[in-house]
Amino acid sequence: MKHRKSGRQFGRKRAGRKALQRTMLGSLVLRERMETTEAKAKELKSAIDRMITRAKRATKSKNPQMELVRKLEGDMPLVAIKKLSQSMLTRFESRNSGYTRVVKLSPRKSDGAKMAIIEFVDKEKEIKKKSTEKTSKKTS
Repeated sequence: MKHRKSGRQFGRKRAGRKALQRTMLGSLVLRERMETTEAKAKELKSAIDRMITRAKRATKSKNPQMELVRKLEGDMPLVAIKKLSQSMLTRFESRNSGYTRVVKLSPRKSDGAKMAIIEFVDKEKEIKKKSTEKTSKKTS
């Protein structure tokens, strides 16, 4: 019976799943968008939302930088934690949850696996800001 068992196994042992999740969390934070299978994207969405919420709570402590590293160091690489603490938390200050979206794509040709793109919700706003800045610089 599958009572109180949550999460996908991905055909891996526990250590392999943890390593996969850690590297995928780091890649998503650094690149802010990635293409992967639908199942991995759905698992990653819940994990990254928990990490950002933990990071937001850590900023309210006496020593926010140390608290942030302490809460997230086992779950994602240090480079990703630094980026998360510097630029990303200010982007999501007004948001309580729902920091990422999963967009479904067509199946992969080689094996027919369902594919998806996972990205941060505010990514489009940043792209629009950068494009308007470039056009304003060209006109000046």
